[in-house]
Amino acid sequence: MKLNLEDIIKSLVDMESIELENVELDVEELVIQAKQAMLMPILQQLQPQAAATLEAKPEQKLEALPEITFEKPIKEYRGQVEEITLGATRSEGGSRGKVLKIGGQRTLYHFEGGWINKPVVSFDVFDIPQPQFPKALREAWSEVWDSPAEWAREAVKRGADLVTIHLVSTDPKVKDTPINEAAKTVEEVLQAVDVPIVIGGSGNPEKDPALFEKVAAVAENERCLLASANLDLDHKRIVDAAVKYNHNVLSWVSLDINDQKTLNKLLLEEGLPREKLVQDPTTAALGYGLEYTYTMIERIKLNALKGEKELAFPVSCGVTNAWAAREAWMNVAEWGPREYRGPLWETVNALAVMLAGADIMMMLHPGAVQAIKTIIDSIFGDYQGVEIKYEDWLKV
Repeated sequence: MKLNLEDIIKSLVDMESIELENVELDVEELVIQAKQAMLMPILQQLQPQAAATLEAKPEQKLEALPEITFEKPIKEYRGQVEEITLGATRSEGGSRGKVLKIGGQRTLYHFEGGWINKPVVSFDVFDIPQPQFPKALREAWSEVWDSPAEWAREAVKRGADLVTIHLVSTDPKVKDTPINEAAKTVEEVLQAVDVPIVIGGSGNPEKDPALFEKVAAVAENERCLLASANLDLDHKRIVDAAVKYNHNVLSWVSLDINDQKTLNKLLLEEGLPREKLVQDPTTAALGYGLEYTYTMIERIKLNALKGEKELAFPVSCGVTNAWAAREAWMNVAEWGPREYRGPLWETVNALAVMLAGADIMMMLHPGAVQAIKTIIDSIFGDYQGVEIKYEDWLKV
């Protein structure tokens, strides 16, 4: 059966719905389009008032819309994240000019009102030069990377809330630097800056426990963060050193929330006070699993706020892993200037983990740090109207 336009219009007039039975359509696309000029003769015959409506529509005044009040979706939680103190002033037995407090959240989001401490940023500093750095990072740090103390001092000038000294040279596969020499490096960094410091090992499971015992003694009462204890080494030695010399411990796992719970529980059972534990679930790079990191941090914080004690600790994130993504450093013209692309990659990584609930972000590029600290200040109401220009990034 074929229907012309008039038949279709007649069938539509004065009907709220049409039901077709035993109809089969075999088309890729069906469009029914009728212009006003074509419809007018039919409508004039069928329904004069409809034609009048099409010919001229008087202006109608819109009724005032009712006022709607936006209410923030505030949730209440029964748990709380532990508050951890980093650094110790002279009155506390240390030599830091200030201390930092992280964690302590009672809510997942800042707007829910349960955040009392800002997220903080740590600059990564290494005990040996890093010639394998991408160009943007070499330009930022190559003038000072021969001296960890100078590197740390420059990092503080460029906005570091704290400094992380990575003793990577102690790894037998790198340089096998003696532990006593590494301890001197830590002493030099402590003398160069007055902010709290994080002391990172090499990742070697045989050497790191002895290394942390030595550097913990050298930095006694400075309330550093020993980074890190993991399931593959003798973490009890690290806990004992932290308790004896008044330091915090970073609990590190590789993107597994069950491993995080297990390790945190072990460290607590071995004597580490709850107020001295920070956790690091590992930060994947943008494009290489960042969304998984985001989900894991969010799950950790949610479970903590729901009352799961084994996960109720601040979260530290190695944002510098962003530079492992080839998109951050490869010289590909179609991708845009890598001098800007790399810092942007790190900024997006930092922003993502911060929104997920990170408390410490370990970073490398001064421009990325400037950007993320400006965002943090804006969230916490301390924004001073600083304008970030990409062309200034290499000068920061």
